[in-house]
Amino acid sequence: MIARAVLRIVGSAAALVALYYALPLSHSSAWGAITMLVIGLVVFVGLIAFQVRAILRSPFPGLCAVEALTTSVPLFLLLFASTYVVMATMSASNFGERLTHTDGLYFAVTVFSTVGFGDIAAKSEAARLVVTGQIVADFVILGLAIKIILGAVNRRRQPGDAGGGQPAQRTHR
Repeated sequence: MIARAVLRIVGSAAALVALYYALPLSHSSAWGAITMLVIGLVVFVGLIAFQVRAILRSPFPGLCAVEALTTSVPLFLLLFASTYVVMATMSASNFGERLTHTDGLYFAVTVFSTVGFGDIAAKSEAARLVVTGQIVADFVILGLAIKIILGAVNRRRQPGDAGGGQPAQRTHR
């Protein structure tokens, strides 16, 4: 079971990264980038909802939660990485240079981790607004997603759960 979960995790991450690198981001417009980000964030929220239901039904909620997080976080980062690549392609003033797919992913991860090496920086107000949006979303959306996913695991594991949670422990005196 663990081996299958690991294969699903690796397969999902690989598919998301492959799709990201296959997208012709250098040919997108501003409205295309905004539309892609908004639709992607809606899909992200839908994915979280689907994953919470799966956790609540799973006989192994902890394993299901790990799968949920290892699919949700890469999707979230790739959405912002795609937006950064499109913005850099549209105008060199957004980031000071064009960003490759790898540069966009690198920048999204450094913003997510709050490391901020400074080698790539948002230069325009539009780029700074998107980066600020990612920072806020990092804390709010992912914080809520993690809380909801872990809450589903805890709820699933509660004694008396109709889905087969662990029985209550008896204490002997």
